Amino acid sequence: MACLITRRAMLGTPLAAAFAATRDWDVEITQLTHGPKHHFFGYIGHVKNTPWNGNGHYLVVLRVSFQDHMPAPHEAADVALIDTTKNNEVTTIDQSRGWNPQQGTMFYWNPRAADTQLIFNDRDVKTNRVFAVLYDISKRKRVKEYRYDDTPFGNGGVAQKGGYFLGINYGRMARLRPVTGYPGAYDWNPQTAAPDNDGIFVVEINSGKKRLLVSFRQLAEMIAPKRPDVASKQLFINHTLWNRDDNRIYFYVRGDFDKQDRINVPFTIHPNGSGLTMHTQFIGGHPEWEFGSRVIGDVGGKQVIYDVDKKEIVEQIGTPEILPSPGGDIALSPDGKWFVNGFLKGRENFYVFIRRADSTHLRTRGLPVDHWSGDLRCDPAPCWNRTSDQIAVPAIADDAGRTRQTFLLRIRKA
Repeated sequence: MACLITRRAMLGTPLAAAFAATRDWDVEITQLTHGPKHHFFGYIGHVKNTPWNGNGHYLVVLRVSFQDHMPAPHEAADVALIDTTKNNEVTTIDQSRGWNPQQGTMFYWNPRAADTQLIFNDRDVKTNRVFAVLYDISKRKRVKEYRYDDTPFGNGGVAQKGGYFLGINYGRMARLRPVTGYPGAYDWNPQTAAPDNDGIFVVEINSGKKRLLVSFRQLAEMIAPKRPDVASKQLFINHTLWNRDDNRIYFYVRGDFDKQDRINVPFTIHPNGSGLTMHTQFIGGHPEWEFGSRVIGDVGGKQVIYDVDKKEIVEQIGTPEILPSPGGDIALSPDGKWFVNGFLKGRENFYVFIRRADSTHLRTRGLPVDHWSGDLRCDPAPCWNRTSDQIAVPAIADDAGRTRQTFLLRIRKA
C-alpha cells in the first residue's frame, strides 16, 4: 500500500503560499506480470506514450529470458500482449533484435490506429542494420518495415497525433553510450565526429518517405562558439521528444558523455526543420513536455517548467522535500491533471504523485530493483494509461528468480 509523506505541497506558487490539503485519494500497487520470464515496457513513458492500446484492451511488453547482460545481436526479445479481458494472459506476437534492458524497443502505438497498430524497433540478423516496424495486432503481422540501407536508423519517437516518427542511429548510440543503443548494431559513420548524413530523421509513417531534419554537422557548428573542442568529440543524440502539439521537438546533443568535460546541450527544432535553437539553460533528467512550449525537468535540484520559447523557467512543481530527485523519471498524465516522479533510493524505486488542481501529493512504498545503475539498470519509468488514473512501472518481483516484471499503480478514492 502507498503511504503519505507529507500534506504540504506547492505547485507553481511561492514557497510561502504552500498550503495544507486533505488527501482524498491513495495509490494501490499490484503486480501485473509474473515469471519465470521478465516482462517490461521500457523507460519511454514521456509525452503520453503508453503501453496500453487505444481501447485499453491490451498492454504491450517485451518478454525476455535474461537480465544479466546486454543482448547480443542474435538474442531476440518477444513482443508480447497482455490481455486485460482474459486475466492478464500474455501472448507472444513477434520478436525484436533491436532492444536493450533500459528502454526496451521504443514501443509506440500508432496514434492514427491506436487500437491495432504498434511501432517498435528491430534489426536485420545478417547485416545488423536497425529498422522500425509497423505491426498490426488484428492481422498478427508486420504491415510495414522502415529499412534504409544507407541510413539504418530506428524509431526515436512518434508524433502525438501520428503521421510521423523520428529516426535516430542506435548503432552510433551503442558505441558512444551503450545503455541507450543496441550492441553490435551497424553505424554508417564510425570514424566521423559530426557527420552531415546523420542526426535526426523524420519518417512519414504511411509512405515511408524519410528526410534528414537536422545533421550532426549543423549541431556541431552551433555548439562550436561555446565549445571549440566539439570538433574532437563524437556526437550522439538522446531524448528526441515531440511536444503535445507536434510543433516542437526537444533533444540533447551529447559527446564524451562519461567524461567530466562532456558535451551535453539541449536543443529544440520545429518538425519542418525551422527554428533550430540551442538552449543555454540545461534541463536535467528525463525531460517531459507539459503543454505548448513548456518542458518539465530538473534545474538545481528543483522540478521546474521551462518555456523553450521564452527561454526561462516559468514554474516550479513541488519542493525538494516532496520531490527529492527531480532528475528522475517523470511523466505528466495525458489529461495534465496528475504528475508523477519516479526516483531511486537505495535499491528501491519510489513514486511521488501530485494532483495539480490542489497540490496534494503522495509517495508510494519502494519497489525493489536489482540493476539500479549502468547499462542494465531498471529505471523507474512511469507510463500512464490513457484514462490518467494508472501507471505501469518495472520492478523486481519477489520470486525465485527475482525477475523483472510490470507493476500497476492505480489512483483510487481513499
